[in-house]
Amino acid sequence: MNPAEPDQISEPHPVPLRGAHLILRLAFIGAVIGGIAAAFLYTGGWFSSRTLSPAKMVNAFELASGSHSGFRRNHAKGVCVSGYFASNGRGVALSRAVVFLPGRVPIIGRFALAGGEPYQADAAHTVRSMALLFKMPDGEEWRTGMNNIPVFAVNSPQGFYDLLLASVPDPATGKSAPSKMSAFLKKHPESAKAIQLIRSQPVSSRFADSTYNSLDAFRFINAQGVVTPVRWSMVPVQPFEPSSTAGSGQADKNYLFDELIASIQSHPLQWHLILTIGQPGDPTNDATLPWPPNRQQVDVGTLTINQIESEDTSPIRDINFDPLVLPNGIAGSDDPLLSARSAVYSESFTRREGEHKNPSAISAAEIGK
Repeated sequence: MNPAEPDQISEPHPVPLRGAHLILRLAFIGAVIGGIAAAFLYTGGWFSSRTLSPAKMVNAFELASGSHSGFRRNHAKGVCVSGYFASNGRGVALSRAVVFLPGRVPIIGRFALAGGEPYQADAAHTVRSMALLFKMPDGEEWRTGMNNIPVFAVNSPQGFYDLLLASVPDPATGKSAPSKMSAFLKKHPESAKAIQLIRSQPVSSRFADSTYNSLDAFRFINAQGVVTPVRWSMVPVQPFEPSSTAGSGQADKNYLFDELIASIQSHPLQWHLILTIGQPGDPTNDATLPWPPNRQQVDVGTLTINQIESEDTSPIRDINFDPLVLPNGIAGSDDPLLSARSAVYSESFTRREGEHKNPSAISAAEIGK
């Protein structure tokens, strides 16, 4: 895909769920719930003592995936990376953030699989995430958590909480009950439509050839004070390969991470940072809705990742990739998920920092092999 051209995403029409098709589609939804949860675990203003709270939301994650000492409550299985971002200067027209001035800034980050199970087997349809922290020379930071899905499956904290409860495994079967998921989709038609869109997109074979999207909208402010709604994506330089053509290594429990480790150890991996410019009427408060595919896109620089390290030895394990840690020139939008993600992420961080840290599934020995 040419990074300067918009993705051609068509919006499918909802189709009623019936019979065997219902079971199959609900099974797929169950498989990606962790990934739909993927970008969420970060969260504020939508909480009240009578409704949701950060603690209540994290409790729901633990009900869905179990409690695992020392690990993130979402994106528990991951590996740490570092490198740099080289800006080409084109972002300056949209934002006064220092990161968009021509030149390089160092980055640290993390690739992970969605869900709260740190030892889960890698699977192609589990949502993948790329979390980054840009370190600017003036001391500011830009933190972002992105996912390889085109939209969120929910557009409100309550919707996400309902989704987590619907995905809690039945003790008798160890799987979520199709009836609960069906009831959730009936209650949240916006999620049913978003999940259809997620299912319609081809899944790449690797972390390295995945496109990672901000999902939420943000506001960019330039030096003249002009505010522009923006969503962004990290679009890989590595050529796309559909997961159906991946090799036999999929039998390995850690095959996605093993491939990522081998790739970075042999050569740097790169992505283009593509900004998508919103127009009046484009939704900024509903992450289940895609923007039209003909929106202007601007390539503002290249991300290079050239180092990889196990969480067992990396300080990145203890970093919060809060999406509202933003530099001057980038601000949050009116999307209610942003403040929610920030507050829940803080709650998850507090819990895991007070716990014994168990070894990562991706050990330092595995990375060094």
